[in-house]
Amino acid sequence: MYAENFSVPMPAKKNLAMKLSRLISLLSGLALVLFCSAASPAAAQSYKAEKVVLAPPQELSAGLRDALAGDAFRVTGSNGVLCEVWVRKSVPSLPVASQDKSIAFGMIAEGTLMGAIRFPSSAIDYRGTGIRPGVYTLRYALIPEDGNHSGVAPPQRDFLLLGPAADDTDPATVTRDQALDLSRKVTGMRHPTVWSLSPSNIAASQLPAMSHQDDPDCWMLNWPLALEGGKTAPAALVIHGQAQS
Repeated sequence: MYAENFSVPMPAKKNLAMKLSRLISLLSGLALVLFCSAASPAAAQSYKAEKVVLAPPQELSAGLRDALAGDAFRVTGSNGVLCEVWVRKSVPSLPVASQDKSIAFGMIAEGTLMGAIRFPSSAIDYRGTGIRPGVYTLRYALIPEDGNHSGVAPPQRDFLLLGPAADDTDPATVTRDQALDLSRKVTGMRHPTVWSLSPSNIAASQLPAMSHQDDPDCWMLNWPLALEGGKTAPAALVIHGQAQS
C-alpha cells in the first residue's frame, strides 16, 4: 500500500495564511476597542447641570426647608438623574476667616449646614463608600491633620458630610463631632461619608455647570455659594468619582 500524502497544496496554504491574518487583525482591533473602553471611563460618560424650580423635599424638616433655596441644581447623565442639590439661601460666615492655606473656605465653620442632596439611585462617595438612595443633609467639615489622611484629600481639606434627613433636623450649626456622628449614621461605619469641596474656576455667568478632572477621574458640580452679607464664593463639589487609593 502506498502512504497517503497529507501535505497541503500551495494555493490552500496561501488561503489559510490570509484567513489567519484577517482573524488576527480582527481580534487585535477588538482587543484595542475593549482596552480603550476600559481605560477611558470618563470619555464614555458625561454629566450636565441645570437649575430647576423644585421645592426642597418633604423628607427634610420644615426648618431645613425654610433655610434652603426654592430651586435645585439637577445633575443628569446618560442613565438619567444622578442627583439633585438644594443649597442654602445664605451660608453663615465667621467673623474672621481662617488664613490656613490648606483651607479653601476658611470663612465657614465646621458643622455649618450647606444644603441638601437627593440621590434617586445608589451613589458612591469620594472614598468609594456606597450610599443608599434618599435625601441627605450637607454639612461643612475639614479633613483632620492627624497623619492618617495623608494623600487622601486634594490640595484643600474642605469636604461636605452627608447626614440622614430624619436625624439632622435643625439648620443651626453643630459641632464637628456632631456632624461626624450624623454622617456615620449614613455609612453605618466608623468613617463618615465625605464629598470633596473646592473653589470653582468657572465664570459666575456660566454657573451652574459641570466640570471634569482627569486625576483623579471626577465630575464636579459648580455653583455660586451664597454667603452672608451678599457675598458669593464659587464652589465645586465632586458628585461622581473617587480619590485615588
